[in-house]
Amino acid sequence: MSTQHPGLIDSHAHLDGRQYDEDRQEVIDRAHQSGVSHILTVGCDLQSSQASIELAQRFDQIYAAVGIHPHDAQECNDAAITQLRKMQRHSKVVAIGEIGLDFFRDRSPRDQQREAFRRQISLAKEVKKPIIVHDRDAHDEVLQILREEDAASVGGVLHCFSGDLQMAKDCLELGFYLSFPGTITYPKNEAAREIVKAVSIDRMLVETDCPYLSPQKFRGKRNEPAYVRYTAERIAEIKGLTFDDVARVTSRNSFNLFGIGDVDQTTQIAYQIRDSLYLNITNRCTNACIFCAKFDDFVVKGHELQLDHEPDASELKRAIGDPTRYDEVVFCGYGEPLLRLDLVKEIARWLKGQGIKVRINTDGQANLVHGRNVLPELSGLVDAVSVSLNAPDRATYQMLCQSQFAEEGYQAVKDFLRQAMDYIPEVVASAVTYPGVDIDACRAVANELGVEFRVREYQEVG
Repeated sequence: MSTQHPGLIDSHAHLDGRQYDEDRQEVIDRAHQSGVSHILTVGCDLQSSQASIELAQRFDQIYAAVGIHPHDAQECNDAAITQLRKMQRHSKVVAIGEIGLDFFRDRSPRDQQREAFRRQISLAKEVKKPIIVHDRDAHDEVLQILREEDAASVGGVLHCFSGDLQMAKDCLELGFYLSFPGTITYPKNEAAREIVKAVSIDRMLVETDCPYLSPQKFRGKRNEPAYVRYTAERIAEIKGLTFDDVARVTSRNSFNLFGIGDVDQTTQIAYQIRDSLYLNITNRCTNACIFCAKFDDFVVKGHELQLDHEPDASELKRAIGDPTRYDEVVFCGYGEPLLRLDLVKEIARWLKGQGIKVRINTDGQANLVHGRNVLPELSGLVDAVSVSLNAPDRATYQMLCQSQFAEEGYQAVKDFLRQAMDYIPEVVASAVTYPGVDIDACRAVANELGVEFRVREYQEVG
């Protein structure tokens, strides 16, 4: 598997600012040296939008957005819209922004701000490009306009997100991303860190908003794209992820939204999250769970897991490389690993020979698949098994998981959990917090079976 560290994308910078006139090249070089692969420099008026395009023309790693900030809403007349329409045709212009409402400084009359916001959303829909939204002390009206103007049809990002958790959920329901700058590193900004904790990283971007909003280490000094790593490091700390996880996922999100960067196709079989290595050996499954993320896409924490073939043992070993680099190796992926029982046993035996902890994440229906109790065959090869219980009764299970074995599947899951304790040291039942699932009732079933119980957050895969 690839050992190259993923690059970060600074999804919102203002590199045209006069603060960089003396050392702009050096600033861009420092960003590259700090692991920033791409920068999106964002226009605030016609002049800065044009300057952003010129920077994007000069530097391969820089892309541009064009738009009129609410501070300059009075500039947003017919001629300005025509000019923005022309600017956005440039191949490296990937968004309309930044646009929105600012009721904190009120540098433009609010009616002009609203009109400029609506007109630029309309332009974005016309040219089919996402929007970058500025929202300061105008949360309710920003959401109202996004809904009324059907901004969800093009999507976008709430940059420097400053709303509460309910607003965050509302934005996510509209399909928008949330972006966080260095302010989440400020000691007193616990509210923002709570939002980061609550929101799936699969919907996050990182940014500097430079030259403004420097992280705590450089507070009071000019910000620059190299410092986006401090935001990523704090997100990693809050989310219990590694820096590489945050870089990979947020960069994938920037690719999905803006088309910036590339998609790493080298981790389809063996992919790392935190300090664990996961093995994706099949996309087949005995269930078709209604909450399974693969029915939207095959991405887990920035890794593309759609297989074009099922790997054999030699290919899997090559993808794993040196397994001693990881705390554990997990048979998981976007499919049911025990469908390939012989491969699991062969690779687990190879891993145990090197002293590696082995875990299997399974739907618990392997005994039905193979027509026998397969657990004795896993004894001594597998250290832990996590079984998706997901429901407190067979009818609910079948409604949620749609097992190919119908309601017989749920009893098989319970039997598998109960029997696994005789052969595997660590046995865990899990349930997803899908709306309507009675987590306490699922926990009671796990307690009755005598196994540990773990809650998995809905829409937080990996």
